[in-house]
Amino acid sequence: MISLLLPTFFLFLFGFFNLFGIKPVLGSTMLLNFTVGLFFFFIFKKLSWKFFRENSTLFYWLFIGILLITYIIGLEVKGSKRWIDLFFFRFQGSEFFKIFFILFFADFFSKFSKSENIFLTLTKTLIYFALPTLIIFKQPDLGNAMVYVFVFFVLLFFSSVPKKNVLYLLGSLCAFLPFGWFFLKEYQKSRIISFFQPHLDTQQNAYNMIQAMITIGSGTFFGRGLGLGTQSKLYFLPENSTDFAFSSLVEQFGFVGGLLTLILYVVILYMLFKRSQKFVLKDDETGKYTFLYILGMMSFIFFQVMVNIGMNLGILPIAGIALPFISYGGSMIVSLMIGFALIP
Repeated sequence: MISLLLPTFFLFLFGFFNLFGIKPVLGSTMLLNFTVGLFFFFIFKKLSWKFFRENSTLFYWLFIGILLITYIIGLEVKGSKRWIDLFFFRFQGSEFFKIFFILFFADFFSKFSKSENIFLTLTKTLIYFALPTLIIFKQPDLGNAMVYVFVFFVLLFFSSVPKKNVLYLLGSLCAFLPFGWFFLKEYQKSRIISFFQPHLDTQQNAYNMIQAMITIGSGTFFGRGLGLGTQSKLYFLPENSTDFAFSSLVEQFGFVGGLLTLILYVVILYMLFKRSQKFVLKDDETGKYTFLYILGMMSFIFFQVMVNIGMNLGILPIAGIALPFISYGGSMIVSLMIGFALIP
């Protein structure tokens, strides 16, 4: 959808000026990343979504291989192996795979027939879902693993799989969810505990959340101005260009800047929603695929925006999820542009 480029461009401008105000070199790099993203947008648009749909299984296994390589020999940063260092570019496979994960399951569910054995189909579906999700969780990258979980269950729910089977599955997973606590890293547990009891940990895990709220509050209505945000500029706010880029943005451009950013996300989601409605009642494979693919993109963007802004405002635990087109990161920008290009 070429029309998506306009609100995307304005959203990028907010991200660019925000990063430029923090540190000019970050803004320059983001401009380069967006240019590369545009290049890939038109390349993938030219290749056509049909080619990628026909080869969705191949791309799925290709990225499984990339995730395994990353887990084994990837660049380790702050205890996590999420990137492959290509010297000129840090390739984050889990970001790019989001698009092909959506593409794979949109194709998989579009071919589902109610005459199939439901138990075998769900078993196979869960294996396809669990394999990349568990690898990403073990990197460790709980934030991105949560994105995969959310997108998968949205696609599963809106697929032709009988709803009672989906609800049974969700109920079973919810019953076992408390046991997931024992598989979390200590820092992940600390983040959750500090969210509910920030007064007990004001100098460590809760510090980021507290500083993010202070940064947002200091922006007032119109903001301090480009490059004048003391909280982000003087690095009182950790991760001011990535996880907490929204707080930095509001500090510099105020409530108005934050509101306009949210409006642009709503515009993008609305445009995707309107496109999906043309295919929601289609009963052919192509129509089902198109609806599910667009739904997957909507779910992906909505979840990341909701969780990132929620943790910036202190109403959700810190999860390490980037804000599309605002947080610093080339892999995310390029992958999103590819995702837009593959919308039928």
